Amino acid sequence: MKKLVLIGASTGGPSHLKTLLEDIDTNGATIVIAQHMNQIFLPSFASQFDKDCKSRVSLIEEDGFLEEDGIYICRYNTSLDRGYSKIKAEINNGEFAFSPNVDLLFNSGLKLIRDYSVMAILMTGIGDDGARGLFELAKHNVNVIGQDAKSCVVFGMPKRAKELNPNLSMQDLREIKLSLCNFLKG
Repeated sequence: MKKLVLIGASTGGPSHLKTLLEDIDTNGATIVIAQHMNQIFLPSFASQFDKDCKSRVSLIEEDGFLEEDGIYICRYNTSLDRGYSKIKAEINNGEFAFSPNVDLLFNSGLKLIRDYSVMAILMTGIGDDGARGLFELAKHNVNVIGQDAKSCVVFGMPKRAKELNPNLSMQDLREIKLSLCNFLKG
């Protein structure tokens, strides 16, 4: 079965994402990231991230199909859908408190769980974006992980996710990387 990894991050996210993904072999999986950041800065972030990572990194800037075996960073609020034999990314112009919105991305992953083996990771950040979406994915037996308090720069988003789902696996960055590698290899 094809694999999809959804990642949400905010404050402290860029350096943690680099640690998590710089030497990852995606093994054909598609990884999509919603990193809270002003959309003006996301192109340079994605460009630098592409230079730092072993796998190809691309910026989602418009509606379109995502290729397998790559890492994608949302520039705008983005949802995913099934499209023929590929994942379709769709830009959402709705109003959201946080952007790119993690809950929007995570909730859209529900449309893909029949066709993809999905993992979702909620990392460091202020607020609660991603907590509800992660909980919905957990209800559908998706492999979900929250970053633990010790390794977060700001323990907001994962903390709220743990409050909603007391059974949520909370892991430090090293453990998340191990879980991700096992998921991608399995």
